[in-house]
Amino acid sequence: MKVMDRVTGAAAVDLRNETGRPALDKKLLREAWAVRRRNFPMEIGFDVPVRTLPVSVTGNVCVLDCAHCGGHYLSGMVSLPRAVKGLHMPQVRSFLVSGGCDAAGKVPVLPFIDKIRELKKAGRLNMHVGLAGEDEAKSLAGLADVISFDLLGNEATIREVTGLDKTPEDYLRAYALLRKYARVVPHICIGLRGGMVSGEWKALRALKSIGTEAIVFLVFRPTRGTRFTDRRPPPVKEVVELIARARIEFPRTPIFLGCMRPGGRYREVLDPLAVRAGVNKVVQPGRGAFETASMLGLKIVRGEECCVL
Repeated sequence: MKVMDRVTGAAAVDLRNETGRPALDKKLLREAWAVRRRNFPMEIGFDVPVRTLPVSVTGNVCVLDCAHCGGHYLSGMVSLPRAVKGLHMPQVRSFLVSGGCDAAGKVPVLPFIDKIRELKKAGRLNMHVGLAGEDEAKSLAGLADVISFDLLGNEATIREVTGLDKTPEDYLRAYALLRKYARVVPHICIGLRGGMVSGEWKALRALKSIGTEAIVFLVFRPTRGTRFTDRRPPPVKEVVELIARARIEFPRTPIFLGCMRPGGRYREVLDPLAVRAGVNKVVQPGRGAFETASMLGLKIVRGEECCVL
């Protein structure tokens, strides 16, 4: 039998991490929920993106071979030529256009722009383009419905995860450039540095001054066959408190819990707490998220495409 915590609305579990630090700050969670109630309708999006087709412009090839991915996630995407051939698939309403990065950290979309325009005729486009330059950014004007941009806020994280000789300022410049031509939603992966929270707050502080229409939080998940296979996800406590503080710091900005995060027990603990911390959407929510939303009086709005579309 599950014992429900009256404050968090989640199954009562030990949220202490390996160092024995205190459990979740319930006062912080209450404050975050109060901010959410003041600024948003009493509804929450639960998205299962079955109508968005993931498309890779580079197939399974990625020059960077990042420590957390190693090209693993490209294998689950459809190649661009195959996607173009199957444009009339009735279940598909939109496309997640991504691919492997080149040595400069950008997805090479320019050589494939004509085929991407063909995709556009069949549905909306959510595009991942990495550290795009001026030419790439211009090519997306009027083409991308939204650009999902991975924002890294720590130089050591960039170096250890991607191997790029880049700085957080390089990422901010690319983000600002892309915003000149399209709607851009930053994605911040909590614990990307092999489970260590490192630079996420710096990224959020930068967004506070630059501005953003929404924020998507992801959570590092160890993936078999990568250099981070043996790492652990960040403690749920740290993830939830970061989301809650972001809700307080960005009171009117939609905050989403994205699809990339650990599954199993981790997700069943995290998702209800994220709802309580004030997120506006959860992608592929665990069962406990539904229970918590109902307890809090939130109307569930179901979606079938990428959360940023």
